Amino acid sequence: MMRPLRKLAARGGLYTVVGAFSFFGAFPFYWMLIATFKTDHDLFSPTNNPFLFNEPPTLDHLRLLFFETHYLQYLLNTFWVGLAVVAITLATAVPAAYSLTRWARGWGETMGIGIFLTYLVPGTILFIPLSRFIAFLGLHESLWSLILIYPTFTIPFCTWLLMGFFKSIPKDIEEQAMIDGESRLGAMVKVVLPISVSGILTVVVFAFTLAMHEFIYALTFISVSAKKTVSIGVPTELVRGDVFQWGPLMAGALIASIPVAILYTFFLDRFIAGFTMGSVK
Repeated sequence: MMRPLRKLAARGGLYTVVGAFSFFGAFPFYWMLIATFKTDHDLFSPTNNPFLFNEPPTLDHLRLLFFETHYLQYLLNTFWVGLAVVAITLATAVPAAYSLTRWARGWGETMGIGIFLTYLVPGTILFIPLSRFIAFLGLHESLWSLILIYPTFTIPFCTWLLMGFFKSIPKDIEEQAMIDGESRLGAMVKVVLPISVSGILTVVVFAFTLAMHEFIYALTFISVSAKKTVSIGVPTELVRGDVFQWGPLMAGALIASIPVAILYTFFLDRFIAGFTMGSVK
């Protein structure tokens, strides 16, 4: 009699915790969605229920966002910057992690930790030298400034992450491929990389989301409205002094976050596997 009750209580507690976390994770999206379609009067009236539509929905906020700002250009700029950062990060971190794991032997792990520690240096400390570097290259007001700077954050962490992942792959698999006639590079490309999809996907998601969300350097290097990324275009164009246009702000945040949320949802298992294998090994 007691055993079924304990099982029922344990399951009830589990569902309660899962429900609480689900509510905590989904509420920001609900709030952004409802604020996107609420009228300003409905949104700011203290007598209205803030979580429900008290007046008919409106498309005014979306109209302002798409036709009175460069929002589509912000999304396009963000996509190109993120794509370039991902490409540079993969082209650098994958061979670096593989060579440190397979060839560097004892000091490779020490160097990997040293590379990871550079990721922990606060961006505010690097801000001045990197600003001078961008000024020297004449890249102010150019998206290339962000494409050059962001990999300095992503490459150290992704190299360390991939080192842990490559360590989990037995060397025997590569040696068997080389016995069958493959070169070292061929064994890496045809054998190791297909097995490392979870780690590579983790790197892709991490690098792209960092490029998408970064604020300080994007705000410093880019001031021309049409060249901004979404992380600075939305707040700088829709916040004027102490006036916050919450409807368009929430609409911009919602639209930009949907692709990332879908990406995390579809590849959640591989993403967790990449992070856990990279951090434990």
